[in-house]
Amino acid sequence: MKRVGVVLILFFAFFGIADSAYLTQHELSGTPLLCNIGNLSGCNVVASSQYSYIFGIPLAEFGILFYSVIFVLAALEIVLFDQLLRRALQALSLVGLLASLYFTFVQIFLIGAFCIYCFASALSTLLIFIFASLLEPLRRRTSPAQPPVSPPYLGMPPTA
Repeated sequence: MKRVGVVLILFFAFFGIADSAYLTQHELSGTPLLCNIGNLSGCNVVASSQYSYIFGIPLAEFGILFYSVIFVLAALEIVLFDQLLRRALQALSLVGLLASLYFTFVQIFLIGAFCIYCFASALSTLLIFIFASLLEPLRRRTSPAQPPVSPPYLGMPPTA
């Protein structure tokens, strides 16, 4: 089951990379996003808002970086089974989840529009976090159990 969880993390990280790459491509080319899905049609409003940049860098570029690092960590975890990699994957997925919650809050309460691509990214991040959280910590290998050693005898023999 552990391997399935990591493979699903790889899948959702790849999906996140594709989603973020589409948003980045839109930003670089200046073409409008395709998003005519009911109440989730505010993509262009969200993408052109002041909140879609951090330090002048589009959030979608941070998304590509985030999902790429998650993908690499998950791929390495499959091969190396390393405790540090697993913990890094879990910690980074938590950071991504908190960022997604914040950006969803910004969309709803500050921008007043909702983007389907941002929702897909937040859902992907949530699923990555869930699967990363379900990964069991690796156990340290211990030597076979040895019988307890009694302390040395220091005194008179026990009386009956």
